[in-house]
Amino acid sequence: MDDVMDEEFRSLVDRLEPEAAGSPQYALLVGAEDPEQLARVLVEPCRPLWAREIAAFRLGCAGDRRAFEALVLLLNHRDPERCVSAAHALARLDDPRTPRAAAALATNALRTAYALHPVRLLTDLRAPESVPALVATLQRLLAPGEPHWRVALACVEGLGRLADEQARPVLMAALPHPRLGTAAAEALSRLPGE
Repeated sequence: MDDVMDEEFRSLVDRLEPEAAGSPQYALLVGAEDPEQLARVLVEPCRPLWAREIAAFRLGCAGDRRAFEALVLLLNHRDPERCVSAAHALARLDDPRTPRAAAALATNALRTAYALHPVRLLTDLRAPESVPALVATLQRLLAPGEPHWRVALACVEGLGRLADEQARPVLMAALPHPRLGTAAAEALSRLPGE
């Protein structure tokens, strides 16, 4: 496989090496040239999470859609570093199911604590699902006492980058929020007609 040793991949292998605890499978998966070898890791029972993550990341970055389900699960993981790697691979995978999956994760009220990376991925994808999902998530996060302000801020920043007029009402509603107001004003300034 011709996969680029980019910064994300270096970060992934450095992070997972201690988790692999000297397993000979680690070096085999990091250096594997055969996509079939990597794909088998995703379906074989009793494979550790670090092995599945390496296989899914490498397949996803190579555009192999067999990695999709594993990457979506990792995008919603409690470990933020796993989410970052999964989002990177999903962005490169170019699977048409990705925006819908990211939107489902971003808008799931029960998983809001893990929604930061799905929100950022939706912004990067610039898909038809992106703006409606970010608007819906931000609307919910503007409720009084809502603790997930970092996810709300990512929604505001994402809506600013996407610069879609549909976002105006929710961005206006975010203006009085002490942690979101400045970013909301910046996002509003990017909308058409401003």
